[in-house]
Amino acid sequence: MPHDEPAHLGAFVPEGFVPPAPPTSDDFDLEPLGPRHNRRDLAAWSSSIGHIRATPGFDRRSWPRAPMSEEENLADLVAHEADFRARRGFTYSVLEPVNKEVIGCVYLYPPRRPGFDVDVASWVRASRAELDRPLHDLVCEWLAASWPWSSPDYDARR
Repeated sequence: MPHDEPAHLGAFVPEGFVPPAPPTSDDFDLEPLGPRHNRRDLAAWSSSIGHIRATPGFDRRSWPRAPMSEEENLADLVAHEADFRARRGFTYSVLEPVNKEVIGCVYLYPPRRPGFDVDVASWVRASRAELDRPLHDLVCEWLAASWPWSSPDYDARR
């Protein structure tokens, strides 16, 4: 997801903060997003643009609008990986546990709207739509238990 400028800048996580281990479930694993996911990530989101646009919270985002080239997607993944290393944002690929197919993504970035301390977004590919709510629920539990934020901006699932 290309970066939209946050409404609030400042310390996103405490100095020296180490991101907690990502959660797993029987349906998916999360791992930090990076260039190694490029083809699988591009295939996942570009096949599901309409579904992602209909996912709660994506109506306020500029992404996804049109497919990117493999090179453009790679540049985006490199930027997300750099954000992760610098603790400016944390993006996770959602993987099918057995074959490691990319089935979605989770983004944790500085808040874009007042009153929140983290902007959270997640999507799953259209062919795995039934996992949207379980992913949302797992991310909510993970945020509450393991991250330094108390007011996430993360749209509820129906």
